[in-house]
Amino acid sequence: MKENLYRLIPSVDALLNHPDGNKLIEAYGRPLALDAVRAELEAVRAEIQAAGAAPAVEEKNLIPEALLGRVRARLERRLAPSLGRAVNATGIVIHTGLGRAVLAPEARAALESVSRGYCRLAVDIETGQRGHRDVHYASLLRELTGAEAGFAVNNNAAATVLLLNTLAKGKEVILSRGQLVEIGGSFRMPDVMETSGAILREVGTTNKTHLGDYEAAVSERTGVLLRVHHSNYRIMGFAEEPGIEELVELGRKHGLPVVDDIGSGALVDLKDYGLETEPLVQRSVGAGADVVCFSGDKLIGGPQSGIIVGKAEVVRRVKKNPLARAFRIGKLTAAALEATLKLFLDPDRLRDRHPVYRMLGSDAKAIERRACAAAEALAPALAGRARLSIVEDRSQVGSGSVPVETLPTFVLKIEPAAVPAEELSLRLRRGLPPVFGRVHKDALLLDYRTIFPEEDGIVLDAVRAAFEH
Repeated sequence: MKENLYRLIPSVDALLNHPDGNKLIEAYGRPLALDAVRAELEAVRAEIQAAGAAPAVEEKNLIPEALLGRVRARLERRLAPSLGRAVNATGIVIHTGLGRAVLAPEARAALESVSRGYCRLAVDIETGQRGHRDVHYASLLRELTGAEAGFAVNNNAAATVLLLNTLAKGKEVILSRGQLVEIGGSFRMPDVMETSGAILREVGTTNKTHLGDYEAAVSERTGVLLRVHHSNYRIMGFAEEPGIEELVELGRKHGLPVVDDIGSGALVDLKDYGLETEPLVQRSVGAGADVVCFSGDKLIGGPQSGIIVGKAEVVRRVKKNPLARAFRIGKLTAAALEATLKLFLDPDRLRDRHPVYRMLGSDAKAIERRACAAAEALAPALAGRARLSIVEDRSQVGSGSVPVETLPTFVLKIEPAAVPAEELSLRLRRGLPPVFGRVHKDALLLDYRTIFPEEDGIVLDAVRAAFEH
């Protein structure tokens, strides 16, 4: 039987000279088409060889049209962008693994405009001479935060390293033990501090640190008083630590700069979205912190960046540090950041214009209606193959923002009859575009809070295709 199947396999030349083969050569070029044909024929031979008593390959799958269909699929997979679009059905709004914040249409338009040709990145229009790239967004940072100056680097970890290297290299940085956080990717605050050249001076305990602990640690070796937002965890119950206002007062008393690393960097109060308030940039600036740093791709909802705002003299010193050039942002980030920040000039319209805030503000009943519509549309194709139901659940903000609070939502629960839910989830992830859901107790959950309405059809097609696998 195997020998018969081997004899039915067409030659490489026969496939390339076939009309469908000519189309592949026209679309992808002969070298790529040739490689793909050879690879697919090797794969077919391996499938035949690995088969037991029952053939793994049917004769109808060895005709040129069928084989060239496989070749085309192979080429499409090979040339498809690795960093491509994905559908987020996890319910995590700011999903680090899926690119964190979704950019607003204004930011995407800015990216397209700037990438079309040359741009005014670092040239002074009036003089025609070399200028500064931060002019495109610095005034927006001043207006939105109340700070005297601001600029951006490539992420908030870089901002922290840059600030401590500028203000406290070779000196002690006083930090509460309860704020020795580890952020994503196992980056720990003590390691970041060591990289900056500063010396960590821990004070207080894990759950309680008093202002007096900071004051007792101040000496001629002190360079900075640092506060770090807990970000992705909370200490509940018997816990206490000084506020930024108290640290600023202590810093002024001893002539020490105060750095406030607030993590997610909220510019609007999340209470308006039914969530716990994250540290507001404006509050830290208003309290008198010398410099404040935060992420640009979390609650700001812009491109990956770390934003630094504060006293003009401090920011000037930081910008002159040679590391500032190593950490600076490029034209694409600057364009998207400027467009994103402009959305915050009108907080009343932010919910409608910014994808992150539109998802945070989505009504649970509206989400339920979309999930129900999906279940109804899938029911005929999945009859006997899976049980469908709509279940109340909770969505997360994500990326360390508001870690102990969630938002009410409804999910489409798919309980497959013949395959494990993990296998169904894998099939969805392997699709184009991949669809990412959550598996819980052998059921696949699709949260419609983070699925955009224009993606509803994509998700339906992906689920049907997964069951036809």
